[in-house]
Amino acid sequence: MKQHIPVKNKISQEKHIKAAVFRNDIRKTEPHKHKQYFEIIYLAQGSGAHWIDDVCYEISPPILFFIKEDQVHNWDLRDVPDGYVVILKKEFVEKSLDPQLGMLLAKIGNIPCLRIEDTTTISQLFELLVKEGQSETEHTFRIMEGLLKVLLTKIQEVAGLELVRPSRRGDLYQSFLELLSTGIPVRNTVNYYAALLNTTPQHLNIACRNTTGTGAAEVLAGFIIKEARRLLLYTDKTVSEISFLLNFNDPSHFVKYFKRLAGSTPQAFRSMK
Repeated sequence: MKQHIPVKNKISQEKHIKAAVFRNDIRKTEPHKHKQYFEIIYLAQGSGAHWIDDVCYEISPPILFFIKEDQVHNWDLRDVPDGYVVILKKEFVEKSLDPQLGMLLAKIGNIPCLRIEDTTTISQLFELLVKEGQSETEHTFRIMEGLLKVLLTKIQEVAGLELVRPSRRGDLYQSFLELLSTGIPVRNTVNYYAALLNTTPQHLNIACRNTTGTGAAEVLAGFIIKEARRLLLYTDKTVSEISFLLNFNDPSHFVKYFKRLAGSTPQAFRSMK
């Protein structure tokens, strides 16, 4: 029985960024998460399906995928893929002196899948990232930083995204999201997270509302439902086990909560998939 969602780690502990050619022997993988890194995947060739959480994306190259560290994904490829992958830890962004790098990642990270037409520049940038990543010189970090920013900016242009500098409240909202993704036990109370962030529930609520248009309670509820869906889809845990894992004192309360926000009972959702 699958009691936990597998976690894969494809980058060494001392490295903060890795660029590589997409492995052409990959066909079908089990659903898994990544160990605290963001992944950008570009496929120039290939066909099949790519699941990210509970959404299935048809692979019709050229195509880009963006996978956050808390998301579950798996491949079901029908033929030989050709492309690139960039693995990025948050330590790389924190070390960067360019504030726009984090802003670009935050914006692009909200797009799981992007189909593109003009691939020449994007292909060349991935190729350069792979080449430069193979060398270890005093200039490697700055070169990789510059290439990554150009790549993300090009993706931003292709996607038609507007880059807005976050306010201090936007920073608080981002810290809230990062806290939710750290793997600490979930608590269905805004007060708990506000205390961890050294702020008040009111300030956290304003930060969420100014950034997303919804309050902190709604952001938290969205995270809990996503995590519940992942556990229902990718583990064999019972509904009761999932409810206690998400810190609901009573499984019946969890069932009502899930049905109210997801539109079906947990068991019905699991059987539909």
